[in-house]
Amino acid sequence: MPINPLFFRKTLVAGTGLFLCVFLIVHLSANCILLLPEDIARGMYNSYSTTLRENPLIKIVAYLLYLSIILHVVYALLITIRNRKAKPQKYVMNHANENSTWSSRNMGVLGTLILIFIVIHLVNFWARIKLGFGDAVGLDIQGNKDVYEVTYSLFQNIYYVIFYTIISVPLAFHLYHGFKSGFKTLGFYHKKGLKIIAKFSLGYALIMGIGFGIIPFIVYFK
Repeated sequence: MPINPLFFRKTLVAGTGLFLCVFLIVHLSANCILLLPEDIARGMYNSYSTTLRENPLIKIVAYLLYLSIILHVVYALLITIRNRKAKPQKYVMNHANENSTWSSRNMGVLGTLILIFIVIHLVNFWARIKLGFGDAVGLDIQGNKDVYEVTYSLFQNIYYVIFYTIISVPLAFHLYHGFKSGFKTLGFYHKKGLKIIAKFSLGYALIMGIGFGIIPFIVYFK
């Protein structure tokens, strides 16, 4: 029996999206290290970053992460294009607010904003630390690349801090809808279970949005 292309795309978007949700938990946990006193935070953050770059198992996970981002973006775009072609004209009266949430109707816009942020984020961190673009990254007293200094310096730029904080808003909305809808796409339709997931999605989105949004400001005024 042939696989429905739309079903395959939605399943892939849901699966990669949930995987990225797990990654964000790890990423935010690492960012929390920045809140510690500098003499403690620098060594911990740099050791963590070194482990991510050099551990073979984590390298495999990193490649899966890169692949997940690409697949999530590409197939989400294909679904959006298909949906627009299927409904080229908007109804004058469709009671959209009664039938869906604002975030569900604007996932494409929210995703685009997040994608722009990811590109900027990768240029400032991944490309510089991993590929050696831009200014050379120094070493700390333990001989690890001083990723803490790169991060701390960037968070002393108020424009980047504001941008980072603003983008956490569409991130939260995107996660709120994406997390709960991901389970439904993958076939989870337990009535009580979906209510629990919806509440968990809201809590998860708030934690991620507030966490990623407020840490840059705390570091800036540290």
